[in-house]
Amino acid sequence: MHEITHRNLTTNGISMHIAECGVENAGKGKLVVMCHGFPESWYSWRHQLPALAAAGYHVVAPDQRGYGDTDKPEAIDAYTQQHLVGDIVGLVHALGDENAVIVGHDWGAPVAWNAALWRPDVFRAVAALSVPTTDRAPVSPIETMRATFGDRFFYILYFQTPGVAEHELSHDVAYSLRRFMFGASGNAEDTGLAGVMNPPPNTAYFLDQLQDTEVLPDWLSQEELDYFVGEFTRNGFRGPINWYRNIERSWELSAPFQGKTIEQPALFISGDRDLIRMNPGYEEPMRQVAVNLRDVVILPGIGHWTQQEAPTEVNQALIEFLDSL
Repeated sequence: MHEITHRNLTTNGISMHIAECGVENAGKGKLVVMCHGFPESWYSWRHQLPALAAAGYHVVAPDQRGYGDTDKPEAIDAYTQQHLVGDIVGLVHALGDENAVIVGHDWGAPVAWNAALWRPDVFRAVAALSVPTTDRAPVSPIETMRATFGDRFFYILYFQTPGVAEHELSHDVAYSLRRFMFGASGNAEDTGLAGVMNPPPNTAYFLDQLQDTEVLPDWLSQEELDYFVGEFTRNGFRGPINWYRNIERSWELSAPFQGKTIEQPALFISGDRDLIRMNPGYEEPMRQVAVNLRDVVILPGIGHWTQQEAPTEVNQALIEFLDSL
């Protein structure tokens, strides 16, 4: 009854592919935009689209800039947070709505948090999965990472040099995505944490730090994995990795918002086996920015792919939050 349909819309100077479910123009306050992470696509929200539509919402999950059937600008500096938030602002207007609730996971979470912070006139509430928010740091995040890791490996620093990570991940896309999806999930032994807490030398490779598997977990079928493999085989990794190459640039451009707060209702969801374990004190800094944070939902046994690993629990938390607005 709640079929997922597809189309492309023009927003912020690019063509953006969206998957959507529910009645368009379902009513004031019914639009929900869901922003995926890396290395994913709209398909990461396949369990949420029909569930939220059944609850009465018009749910839209775009392939974000650089992904899937959305445009992939060649210039590296075309992937700042300002571009990414602008894409979603334009999407809301292209859909004929004045405002929306924005939901983001992984890299989509900073897009969601920043959208709420920068454009409260457009985004009336925000929900984020896996990645909490904090105030803008007074020191460059890339500079901090280099000082912290020195001659040790850290994947974000590894991603900075154009072509390097693309070459590794594109060599065998099926292998890369299987290892990525399993290795960061709650099913893996360390969910990628060992490579961050005890990093190898910076001559290491990214995928070597993620556990592989011969048997996929229950939450990810071979058909579902094949969908992601097909997307990245067709489109490559350059656009998505360019998001990482704009961390410094986005930080510089966000200076006017240092010390600002998100006043809208907010929700945070994560698994207790996700990388937030690295930062057990994450909640208080998040609450200092998201001053109307209504709930923090921590899902036991769940790793990084929150809405895919625990769709029932995530759907319930999101619908309760949306219905409360």
